[in-house]
Amino acid sequence: MKNIVVLGSTGSVGVQALKVIEDFSERFRVTGLACNANIELLTEQIYKFNPEVVAVADKKKAEELKKTVGGLKIKILAGQEGLAEIAAYDNAQMVVVAVSGINGLIPLLTAVERGKEIALANKEALVVAGSLVNRITREKCVRILPVDSEHSAIFQCLDGRMSNEIKRIILTGSGGPLIDLEAAGFSAVSPEQALNHPRWKMGSKISIDSATLMNKGLEVIEARWLFDTDIDRIEVIIHPQAIIHSMVEFLDSSFIAQLGITDMYLPIQYALNYPQRVSTKMPGLDFKQIKQLSFSAPDLKKFPCLELAYEAARLGGSMPVVLSAADEKLVYKFLANKIKLTDIARVIEKVMKAHSLRKEPSLKEILEIDNWTKEEVERFC
Repeated sequence: MKNIVVLGSTGSVGVQALKVIEDFSERFRVTGLACNANIELLTEQIYKFNPEVVAVADKKKAEELKKTVGGLKIKILAGQEGLAEIAAYDNAQMVVVAVSGINGLIPLLTAVERGKEIALANKEALVVAGSLVNRITREKCVRILPVDSEHSAIFQCLDGRMSNEIKRIILTGSGGPLIDLEAAGFSAVSPEQALNHPRWKMGSKISIDSATLMNKGLEVIEARWLFDTDIDRIEVIIHPQAIIHSMVEFLDSSFIAQLGITDMYLPIQYALNYPQRVSTKMPGLDFKQIKQLSFSAPDLKKFPCLELAYEAARLGGSMPVVLSAADEKLVYKFLANKIKLTDIARVIEKVMKAHSLRKEPSLKEILEIDNWTKEEVERFC
């Protein structure tokens, strides 16, 4: 029986993770749950999974939760310090990190410091602090198991292989809801259009990142740290059918690809059960129903966010912090109808140019640069 803490339990990945845990109740038990502010759903999860401890990042919401579940024998933590504390909870072997944005960084580092196995569904932590995270995971001999479908696919392709055998890592992407839209139409795209992903059901932030292809850019940087691969050996290919979740070309020009249905359940199940593969309730692919598999290069004129991500990755140091923080701030401005979709890349580029690069930022500096970037976004907007 593996005891698991789920950070971000009320988000799309967290909810799916709990579904996997429920389906494999003979293997897993929830000992901790954490969310930002959705205490209504968190309350339902508490009564269903009976955790020993919960954490709510919003301190006012945490006080409300205490009134709601005060009769239960459960420890309730609050604030960012509460997220860090639950990530280090003694009675847990694995921590699912599905908290969005940079808020996942300190809980991730805390869990690694305590030697927890990590199922990682947070891109930003590795994007902004990949070098720092990798150094600590090596020191603590901690394994990070990727949950994103693309990185899970690469992880599966590389299982038992050495990084020096890799010729190329190829991250596939459906292209999102705007792939067929002419460039001239991007400035008029509404949040509703951008959220309407054709293949995946995801949270609002990642859905907008998929519409701009920033999601692929963040995945490129994440893959660089997860698989110890030079950034110029990581490519993005548009694959609208979303059947091949990613692939690896090896030095002998052989390819290994991972295929499956478009459902986050499967990579979550793989991460939680690793190194075992276990039978699933999910359907497999019916190849007789697949009419074609198509591929194309991303159009960087239509999707400049992807090019900005490569630029940030090549510059390294603190530049990916700026990229990630600016994108996060701008996505929520777009969702609130305060800016156009095309303003996201435009302002990110301006903030990146305004930033003085630091080659090896400390955790303190990373958090300071994140705050500085968000202030600069306000100034440029």
